[in-house]
Amino acid sequence: MIVVKGTLKQRLGAWLLAAFGVLGTFLLIEAYTSAERAADRAYDSLLQAASLTIGEAVQWQSGRPVVEIPAAAFQMLATEQQERVFYTVVDSDGQSVTGNLDAAILETLHHQSSRQSEPVWSFLQYAGASIRVHGRQLKSAGWESVEPLQIWVGHTLSGRESLTQDLFTKALIRFVVMVMLTGLLMLVAIRTALGPVRRLRQLIRQRKADDVSPLNAEVPGELYDMAETLNALFERQREGRNALLRFSADASHQLKTPLAGLQSTSELALQSSQPEDWRQALQTVHDSSERTSRLAGQLLSLSRLRHAEAGSKTQIDLSDLLRKTITEWADRDIAKHHDLGMAALPGAPVYIQGEPWSLHELIGNLIDNALRYTPAGSEITLGLTKQENTVELRIQDNGPGVNPELLDRLHQPFERGGRQDTEGSGLGLAIVNSIAQRHQATLEIHSEPGHGLCVRILFPTLAEET
Repeated sequence: MIVVKGTLKQRLGAWLLAAFGVLGTFLLIEAYTSAERAADRAYDSLLQAASLTIGEAVQWQSGRPVVEIPAAAFQMLATEQQERVFYTVVDSDGQSVTGNLDAAILETLHHQSSRQSEPVWSFLQYAGASIRVHGRQLKSAGWESVEPLQIWVGHTLSGRESLTQDLFTKALIRFVVMVMLTGLLMLVAIRTALGPVRRLRQLIRQRKADDVSPLNAEVPGELYDMAETLNALFERQREGRNALLRFSADASHQLKTPLAGLQSTSELALQSSQPEDWRQALQTVHDSSERTSRLAGQLLSLSRLRHAEAGSKTQIDLSDLLRKTITEWADRDIAKHHDLGMAALPGAPVYIQGEPWSLHELIGNLIDNALRYTPAGSEITLGLTKQENTVELRIQDNGPGVNPELLDRLHQPFERGGRQDTEGSGLGLAIVNSIAQRHQATLEIHSEPGHGLCVRILFPTLAEET
C-alpha cells in the first residue's frame, strides 16, 4: 500500500524555508549588531569632536584653567531626540573646573585616563539615565601651565538608539524584500526542477494498460535510475504477459485435443446401432475425460501456485510426509506395473518449514511424472537426505532418461522432454518447480540417456537445526 507523506515540492520548500529561517536569524542579528556599531561610531565621533572643541577653548588665568564652553560643542551634540548633554573639565588635582557632570563618579575612569594616553569610552548610569561618556587628557606646551587637564563629555543614548533602529529597519526592509524575491525565485526553481518528474508522470499515465514498451524520455541524472527501474519492470511485465499468452495458447491446445476426440468418438457412436460400438465409445470417452480432468486439475494447481500468495507455513516432518505419500500412491492402479519404493530414511525426523498441502502435491507430482514417463517394470526410488544446511528430497528412475540439451526446459509448462508417446501433460515438473520456489528450495534435474532421470530438491533447514 502506498502512503502519501507530502510532496517533493513541500519537502523542498520546507527545507529551504528552514535554511532561510536559520540563516535569516543570523543575518538579522548581524544587521542589528552592525547598525548598533554604526550608530556608536557616528555618535562617538561627535563626542570626540565636542571634546576637542572644548579643549581648544581652555585658557589659563593666574595659574588656573578657565573654560568658556563654545556653542559649537553643544551644537555638535544637538539631535532631533533632544539629547541631554553632560560635560566636565577636571584639573590635575581631580577638582572640577566647570561642567554639570559629577567628577566623583569618574574617579575610576580618572585613574584609567591617567595611566593611558588613549581616550576613554564608557557607558554609565547618571541622573537616572544611561549615558555614554568620553574622556581625554590634554597637555599642551602652548599653555601657561603644563599641568594636564581631563575633559569629559557625555550624552544620553536616545539618539544612538533611534539611529540604530533606523539603520536596522532599513536593513530589515531590504532583507524582507530579498526573502520575498528569493521565495518567488525558489518556487520557480522548484517547479522547473520538478518538471521532468511531472513529464515522466504524464508519460506513464498516458500509456495504455497493455503497453509495456520501454520508456522513451529525456530525464536528468537523478531520475535515470528510476526510469531504468520502470523499464526493467515493464520488461518483466512483457515477459510475464508473453509467458501467460503462451501458457493460455498451450493450455487451449491441450484441452482442445481431447475435447475434439470426445466429439468425434461420440459422433461415431451415434451413427452406429451396435451396443459393442457404444461400449467402446463410452470407454474412450471415459478415458479421455479422465485425462482432461487431470489436465484441468493440473492447470488450476499451477495457476494457484504461481499467482496466489504463500500461505502460513508450519514445521513439517518431511520424512513422515514422504512415507505417507508413497504409501498412498503405491495403492493406485497407475503404480501397479512399476517398482515404486523408498530408500532408507534418516533415523530422526527431518523438519522443514512449509505448507503441508503443497508439499504433498509436490511429492505426488514427482511420483506421477516418473510413472507416466517410464515404461512398465521400471524402478522408481524416492529418498531423503539431511545435509549440513539443506534437506535433499530426490526421486530417481531407471527409465530412458532425457536428452541433456532438454534438461533446462523440463520445468517449463507443457514440456515433455521430446516425448510424445506418453499420457503426460508436461505440467508435473512445472508444478514441482513452483512449489519449490514457494519454499525457497532449489530444483535440480540430472539425466543420462538410457540411464534414467534424477530430480533433486534442496530445502533449507530450520534455523535451529543449522
